[in-house]
Amino acid sequence: MSSTEPRPPMSKADYVYSVLLEEIRTGRIPGGTALRAGEVAKRLGVSVTPVREALRRLEKDRLISYEAHHGATVVDLGDEALAEYYGVRAVVEGLGARLAAARITASELAELRELHASMADDAARGRHDRLGEQSRRFHLRIVDIGGPAFLGAHARSVRNSFPVPAEASLWLDETQVKAQLEAHEGILAALESGDADTAERIMIDHVRRAGEFRQQH
Repeated sequence: MSSTEPRPPMSKADYVYSVLLEEIRTGRIPGGTALRAGEVAKRLGVSVTPVREALRRLEKDRLISYEAHHGATVVDLGDEALAEYYGVRAVVEGLGARLAAARITASELAELRELHASMADDAARGRHDRLGEQSRRFHLRIVDIGGPAFLGAHARSVRNSFPVPAEASLWLDETQVKAQLEAHEGILAALESGDADTAERIMIDHVRRAGEFRQQH
């Protein structure tokens, strides 16, 4: 299929899944919340059938569980899961940075530098609420460059597996922003010079710092 051809429309089940996934991932639906198919269907303007299909997919993702007499409930993950989440992210995104150092193109590097410049501008203007999502794009773009066949999809799966409420982002803490932007600058410099060891090390330290911040808050 040509890239210029229109994509097929999203199915209702895909729509429900994408909405619930984003709400769970960002913590807008917190752990322990019951998800009743009828209520979700009414809120999203669809029938119950696509909602049930979406809930089955979320169960496979281990984001919801089913209990007798309670139905679907968003999984409430604890401190051990939090530590594991950031540990896996550090390994996967660190490997992505290592691989990207060997294959990044000039245009891809320019794309990352443009995103970083946008983050620096937002930080200077005090628009910290924009930084978390931009950082997510920055990290995933690097992993996509390093591992386009499998690693990028795996990194997204890991990130979607654990809710990170917007208010929990370390990018909202002014004392953290400078150090995190410096980490991005270090990663960019390592990618430009093809220094795989340094790119991986900085990325791992950067992700681990985010995990430590989350555990303390």
